[in-house]
Amino acid sequence: MSTRGLYFEEFNVGDVFKHAVTRTTTETDNLLFSVLTHNTQPLHLDEEFCKGTIHGTRLVNSIFTLGLIVGVGVTELTLGTTLGNLGFEEIAFPKPVKIGDTLHAETVILDKRESKSRTDSGIVYFEHHGYNQRNELVCKAKRTGLMMKMPAL
Repeated sequence: MSTRGLYFEEFNVGDVFKHAVTRTTTETDNLLFSVLTHNTQPLHLDEEFCKGTIHGTRLVNSIFTLGLIVGVGVTELTLGTTLGNLGFEEIAFPKPVKIGDTLHAETVILDKRESKSRTDSGIVYFEHHGYNQRNELVCKAKRTGLMMKMPAL
């Protein structure tokens, strides 16, 4: 039996998905992601520099945090049933993520509508929330996705 995400018809406005996958951020995650994306910000790479900042230590790259918070929901929400992201908006990082923080996420379905140009898909409006091990909100983002409709039988 293969795992798949949900089709457009299976999303309901107001649904809340508390994702089971949790993830402790590591130094390797932060280093590799920062280097792969050519982000040379010392806040992510230089511990000595960071000792003199308001944080006192390196911060995990916020784009990695965003990707992780959205990514942990793929298996149950969009695996094989999405036609792509249409956009991200209102992205916020209310608290910094530090190396060693363990993150968990939830997704809320804000809205959905039929596609105006495609009969095989609809648009779903997601809001993703990421939390650290202290249940502090570390990431919030709204995302719009083009989702497949159920195949005709």
